[in-house]
Amino acid sequence: MEYDVVIVGGGPAGLSAAIRLKQRAEKDGKDVSVAVLEKAAEVGGHILSGAVIDPKALNELFPDWKARGAPLETPVAKDRFLLLGPQGSAPLPMPLMPPFMHNHGCYIASLGNLTRWLGEQAEALGVEVYPGMAASHVVWDEPTGRVKGVVAGVFGIDREGKPTGDFQPGIELHGKYVFIAEGVRGSLAKTIIARHRLQDGKSPQKYGIGLKELWQVPAEQHQPGLAQHTTGWPLDEHTGGGSFLYHFGDRYVAVGYVVHLNYKNPHLSPFDEFQRFKHHPDIAKHLEGGTRISYGARAITEGGLQSIPKLSFPGGALIGCSAGFVNVPRIKGSHNAMKTGMLAADAAYDAVQAGRSGDELVEYQTAFEKSWVYKELSVVRNAKPLLSKFGTTLGGALGMFDMWCRTLLGGWSPIPTLQHHKSDAASTEPAAGHKPIAYPRPDGKLSFDKLSSVFISNTNHAEDQPAHLKLLDPSVPIRVNLPKYGEPARLYCPAGVYEVVYGDEAAKKDPRFVINAQNCVHCKTCDIKDPSQNIVWTTPEGGGGPNYPNM
Repeated sequence: MEYDVVIVGGGPAGLSAAIRLKQRAEKDGKDVSVAVLEKAAEVGGHILSGAVIDPKALNELFPDWKARGAPLETPVAKDRFLLLGPQGSAPLPMPLMPPFMHNHGCYIASLGNLTRWLGEQAEALGVEVYPGMAASHVVWDEPTGRVKGVVAGVFGIDREGKPTGDFQPGIELHGKYVFIAEGVRGSLAKTIIARHRLQDGKSPQKYGIGLKELWQVPAEQHQPGLAQHTTGWPLDEHTGGGSFLYHFGDRYVAVGYVVHLNYKNPHLSPFDEFQRFKHHPDIAKHLEGGTRISYGARAITEGGLQSIPKLSFPGGALIGCSAGFVNVPRIKGSHNAMKTGMLAADAAYDAVQAGRSGDELVEYQTAFEKSWVYKELSVVRNAKPLLSKFGTTLGGALGMFDMWCRTLLGGWSPIPTLQHHKSDAASTEPAAGHKPIAYPRPDGKLSFDKLSSVFISNTNHAEDQPAHLKLLDPSVPIRVNLPKYGEPARLYCPAGVYEVVYGDEAAKKDPRFVINAQNCVHCKTCDIKDPSQNIVWTTPEGGGGPNYPNM
């Protein structure tokens, strides 16, 4: 199937790109064919975010979004930032924070529902949106390396790799340009970035894992418009992270925790830190008496400006979190993702109208470097590296100083641009140098186990399909990771995918590494954090994975 533009990923970036392409064509009385491939069973099904949404990009895409019924219903009414200790907390005065850290004018909402709405707008404009179609391979023009399309919609392969009675071979979708909008650590993006060396001269990309639950609480506890963030406990001084807690909608409270994946201690479990965190008095009071509705997790790009790869390659472009435009101090990225999709769309539309095809959209890179996205990320460029180098207290203070300088002095700061020097996988240290962490048992009221959490993520995969979590060397988990690191996959995975089981449990003899791929919520943390870089996340059969309502 031939298109002008093929977009892999029906998230905010991909759909914004598709909409902008159709808007430009409609305005000019032209025709441009656009296809969007989405691996989730429905558009928005795999979208998970806090989310306090800055409508800046949406205002540009649809100035009349309110009249169109975009699901942004709860404006932020109160900002609160707390430094947590084991039992108490200290408020950090909001006036001490740069203006962009304030959420006035932003909305608390479900990014998944906003994405569903964007999907409706795209289809109304004539975009062909294909949910349940996982793009599994890049179609290369050999030997040039130009990306001319993708393979999507392969169904009915059994776990041995043989066709079943339901086999469908998939189709090749070719585009004059192909946009990669898979989100964080996408499998096609990894392939393209490596082949075209798009990361050369850049810092390694950095990541966090974000875990989120949606609760419905009693009316007397509900504070619509409250946006509360914390840092500190339960993480130690040199383990980065923090929380969000937002009141919105129909007595909803979105509560979540982010752990930076450059942590050193392989005994740490981000999921269990999140569960422990909810018992803090300043968090528990918002949830007690409520009902947990949904759970999910996903990785977050955190490298910032220094880690953004080259954005164009022969035949296409990286947009949204496939490149990594998250503003870490703001804990926001959807507005930047949408804007980069729009910038790439403008470049591709102009190229198609000029009769071009399959070349590099260098205009997109130029437009990004002149955009408000670049300016926003430039101001916060040192926040993450300062936290990594100096810890939460000193690093946070230095980061605040640096951001104020760049805000008030036209982008200048006495602190030069700092780089990230190693991957999150390489940050993991041997288990022998760290104490094991004794996590409290979940009480079933505020805290829960992994399997009951995965159940309410509505995760499902076809049982008889090849495992989409692949080991480059099947011996590494037991031969290397277990003796050296305590096999941290069983802890950093937020869904109970990885286990070490013993033939003799009492004596801890005869260990085996087990992969429960059907539990996978597609967070991709294993692909990022495995210290041996032995786990490769690939797309499962289309429609598999979580199905997040209101997340």
